[in-house]
Amino acid sequence: HRIFLRELETYVEYPELVGRCFLDQMEDFQIYEKYCQNKPRSESLWRQFSDSVFFQECQRKLDHKLSLDSYLLKPVQRITKYQLLLKEMLKYSKNCEGAEDLQEALTSILGILKAVNDSMHQIAITGYDGNLNELGKLLMQGSFSVWTDHKKGHTKVKDLARFKPMQRHLFLHEKAVLFCKKREENGEGYEKAPSYSYKHSLNMAAVGITENVKGDAKKFEIWYNAREEVYIIQAPTPEVKATWVNEIRKVLT
Repeated sequence: HRIFLRELETYVEYPELVGRCFLDQMEDFQIYEKYCQNKPRSESLWRQFSDSVFFQECQRKLDHKLSLDSYLLKPVQRITKYQLLLKEMLKYSKNCEGAEDLQEALTSILGILKAVNDSMHQIAITGYDGNLNELGKLLMQGSFSVWTDHKKGHTKVKDLARFKPMQRHLFLHEKAVLFCKKREENGEGYEKAPSYSYKHSLNMAAVGITENVKGDAKKFEIWYNAREEVYIIQAPTPEVKATWVNEIRKVLT
């Protein structure tokens, strides 16, 4: 209201240049990630105290039609609306002066949305006894079928592992990749969001990758300690596989 809105208003006559306004404030947009991470906490606090006289009195004094929780949801909705707005503006600004800025602003907002989405999954990891922040930036997260093929261990277990995949949710950080098991929760709103119980992790310093596994365009291998442990990973689509392989390559190089 005090900063961004005022800047936007200066572009009323030149809407195609509004991309610059977004780019100037892009650093401040990072606050949305923190806000969304705290959303489950604010929701549970609201559920505990929504009946309190204090909140009812505030609503009455301010003459608000809606209760506080509706306003707390606004920023979450707004960050997704910005990207729709920028996409629409780009449609009509193909060859005009501000088109490049609009495109850059859209790319940056989509990056923030991805970071928000990834971090919402990351805060749902349970059972990891270290500090996740020490693993560096979270680059990717997603669900996969995983087969293991380890040198050590009983042969029968090894043979069995070849056929039956485990469903695992992977979190790729700059310094490690985490394997978790997804658990669906029963509840409402954010409480219905899944949680991920931590199973194990691999230090990226000792990881290798095989991009293609014979007979399946969706599979790739992550191996550890000179193939002492091998994980065959099947992505939901070849496109998802390509994105992950590229991102892992970047980390390794």
